[in-house]
Amino acid sequence: MTHAYDAVVIAGGAARRLGGADKPALTVGGRPLLDRVLHACADAARTVVVGPRRPTARPVDWVREEPPGGGPLAALDAGLRRTERETVLVLSADLPFLTPATVRTLLDRAAAGADGDVSGGGDADGASGAVDGAIVDDGRAQPLLGAYRAESLRRELALLAAEHGRLAHLPLRLLTDELTLHRIAPADPAEARDCDTWEDIASARSRIREHGRVLNEWMTAATSELGIDLDVDTALLLDLARDAAHGVARPAAPLTTFLVGYAAARAGGGSEDVAEAVRKAAGLARRWAAEAEAAREPGGAGGDGKGTAKGTDAG
Repeated sequence: MTHAYDAVVIAGGAARRLGGADKPALTVGGRPLLDRVLHACADAARTVVVGPRRPTARPVDWVREEPPGGGPLAALDAGLRRTERETVLVLSADLPFLTPATVRTLLDRAAAGADGDVSGGGDADGASGAVDGAIVDDGRAQPLLGAYRAESLRRELALLAAEHGRLAHLPLRLLTDELTLHRIAPADPAEARDCDTWEDIASARSRIREHGRVLNEWMTAATSELGIDLDVDTALLLDLARDAAHGVARPAAPLTTFLVGYAAARAGGGSEDVAEAVRKAAGLARRWAAEAEAAREPGGAGGDGKGTAKGTDAG
């Protein structure tokens, strides 16, 4: 299911446990934390980032909370004023492993009405009216990793401002305690891990290099850096590289994948163009491998010089 939504990304704060470093600009896998979060909500109709302006991989709207450094409620209020959709995704800017899949699950649950699983401040299971949203809960509630009804946020923020005379420096729980929320578990526990300390940053940087994760992380980073909007089939390219390396020569693997990319771009640059270029290059590599195999056989083209290659694909 697709949902129209706006996103508010909270990217301010003093980062005291990081010695005052510009946390959203710190890199994990060569990409700023903020850009990694922006990738997860790339299909938002409007993305508002609350905090000091920084370079970003895609266009966003910028706004500052009042006063600067006034805390998450002040930041949320400032961001919310720039949104228009009925549903608002709220994220902190330090979630290096957040994926579009979890964003989509949050949006689905926020739109699911009163059919909840775990309650938030109110009782989602027993609610007869609309539920106010959905947040990630990995053992602790993550209100800055959630999707909300914009009307509910505006209502409660206005009530808090009237009651306290301000929103600055108020705890976020004053808002979430008044909302009825679904709670969901992330598909991967790492998606809920934020980066508050240098140890967290080091752990995240180490995690992306783990077996089973590193290639997808690298491809995502590379396509972002190169400005390529393409869902790359990593397994398909690796199979091609293997065929080229074994059937031709090891250096043929990177050269062949480069040529495939160039050919796909000239053909239009879509996923189908990549698949077609891979098919052609893989067929050629297999023909080279068949000729080499035939040459090694007794009487083959590379044996006594009298035979011909067997089993080749002339097409």
